[in-house]
Amino acid sequence: MVDESAGGSHPVPRLDTTVPQTARIWNHWLGGKDNYAVDREVGDQIKAAFPQIVESARLSRGFLVRSVRYLTGQVGIRQFLDIGTGLPTADNTHEVAQAVAPETRIVYVDNDPLVLVHARALLTSTPQGATDYVDADLRDPASILREAGRTLDFSQPIGLMLMGVLGHIASDDEARDIVRNLLDVLPSGSHLALYDGGDTSPGVVEAARIWNQSANPQYHLRSPDRIERFFDGLTLVEPGVVSVTRWRPEPEQAHVPVIDQYCGVGRKP
Repeated sequence: MVDESAGGSHPVPRLDTTVPQTARIWNHWLGGKDNYAVDREVGDQIKAAFPQIVESARLSRGFLVRSVRYLTGQVGIRQFLDIGTGLPTADNTHEVAQAVAPETRIVYVDNDPLVLVHARALLTSTPQGATDYVDADLRDPASILREAGRTLDFSQPIGLMLMGVLGHIASDDEARDIVRNLLDVLPSGSHLALYDGGDTSPGVVEAARIWNQSANPQYHLRSPDRIERFFDGLTLVEPGVVSVTRWRPEPEQAHVPVIDQYCGVGRKP
């Protein structure tokens, strides 16, 4: 069933506890309680095939934290558009950014109704800044940008966050079009930060196969080269597109192994 009350060309699904959902499976892996038996069942099947998946989820979250700190602290970004938010957990984008600059404004975007409920309750801002939530689909950039404009100033640089979501788009061409349509509206000095699953490990490929048998939406792995194409037209920040564990790790993280989640940060000229 779908709920078309939110408008747009992509109806928003109603909450369905019989079908495993991405945000709830990740919540289970990260030790959260906002999931259902069907999510835990599929999550545990994937974990049995690829035990490192839980650690990969945690390490991928670490890239989000470091990239937001970099953009806020070193680049001076004071606005973020975080698409594919997922269920709130520790170190959400607004918490990391506002810890550095309390006046930062953040718009979260997701189309999972459970995420919507939790985001509105938990994603609260500092008094100096702002957070907002947009109920929209990644495939509808126009709606996202229109709604985000209520909170963000599109004349000033914005950090566009696409963390683990472009893998839900099967076509490379469609995924690149989405990124381009979002970036085209953002001013010079804006940055894109993203990561997605790589296809370089047999364990990850098997985990994706199990995922795609049961979970919604499906997830499509890409090679690091294909992920790097999302940064076409941008200036990649060093060290480029690398495993999430190799993007500007903290000194104590120097010996964390490479995992098959690839990330990068790029600046719009």
